[in-house]
Amino acid sequence: MKRMKFVLAPDSFKESMTAKEVCKAMEAGLKVVFPDAEFIHVPMADGGEGTVQSLIDATDGEIYHQTVTGPLGTPVDAQFGIIWSQQTAVIEMASASGIQFTTKETKNPLTATTFGTGELIKACLDKGINKIILGIGGSATNDGGAGMAAALGVRFLDKNGLPLPAGGGALGSLCKIDLDGIDPRLADVEFLVASDVTNPLCGDTGASKTFGPQKGATPETVAILDSALAHYADVIDVQLGRKVKDVPGAGAAGGLGAGLMAFTHCKMARGIDIVTQYSGLSEKLVGADYCFTGEGGIDFQTKFGKTPYGVAQAAKAQGVPVIALAGYIGEGVSELYSEGIDAIFGIVPGAENIDALLKNGCSNVERTCENIGRLLKIARA
Repeated sequence: MKRMKFVLAPDSFKESMTAKEVCKAMEAGLKVVFPDAEFIHVPMADGGEGTVQSLIDATDGEIYHQTVTGPLGTPVDAQFGIIWSQQTAVIEMASASGIQFTTKETKNPLTATTFGTGELIKACLDKGINKIILGIGGSATNDGGAGMAAALGVRFLDKNGLPLPAGGGALGSLCKIDLDGIDPRLADVEFLVASDVTNPLCGDTGASKTFGPQKGATPETVAILDSALAHYADVIDVQLGRKVKDVPGAGAAGGLGAGLMAFTHCKMARGIDIVTQYSGLSEKLVGADYCFTGEGGIDFQTKFGKTPYGVAQAAKAQGVPVIALAGYIGEGVSELYSEGIDAIFGIVPGAENIDALLKNGCSNVERTCENIGRLLKIARA
């Protein structure tokens, strides 16, 4: 009988297990039933939290830590990864400029800065890479990426030729963008921006009105920020010849999308598509008998670019059946059965408090996979 091949491609189960830990638990359970099977681990992510760790785990890359300027202007410990086999860096902007560095009392999108994200980019340039994958979810900022650009040598000046203070609120006073000091290495680096956000920079669906309130913006603050970003976009258009105001995705991460469009060579893509490509998932699925995926919760939203959906699409192209695991199964999952997912299993054994469920995630995944394996063995008999 042919040796069975399982491809294990889950996302992390937030606050419980990393994607790599889920892979190990899946293998441990299945190996009880299929001890001689081949198991291929492909830790996944969808461009948000965990993307750096998943891609580094999937490619045998390396994680680096860097002290950078946080969104409030204070030092924070951030990280980035390098996929050395592809001379590619991986950054999550939230690692430097994320909302987790603020509290209800300290949130201030008028002054929050992406300067630390620019410092991470500079650290990657110092490693000699030629491509940067940048996930831009979870920001505390609304500065249009001006802070990021400032860390890379761009100067934003007022009518008196003085540098603007940090934050999106000051951009309404922008008079000149000085590129004389921009890091010349940016010209030779391609940016692949992982974002599922299609909002423009300004207007009713723009960065400030859509995402500003969750970052602490009042209605009055939203109006100030939206006007400031509109002026910022106009200056970029006139002085740099790049139109960013209405481009889909420009409003991602408080307008960081627009800043990347203005000051780097970048293109936008869905996070799961980027991770699928750089992890080599499609190639690893060739000849597989089954693909296992999963994440903390699966529901009707999963088909809008979440990891299990992306994995299922890749597996479907190879004719590989897909089994998904989740800590929580919500409404609308029946829609996923026509999208490449063949079965969905919950891992929760019974009524327990949330702390116990998070703590016992690995053992719950292991037990569930063992039982799924026993069903598969019956089907093969």
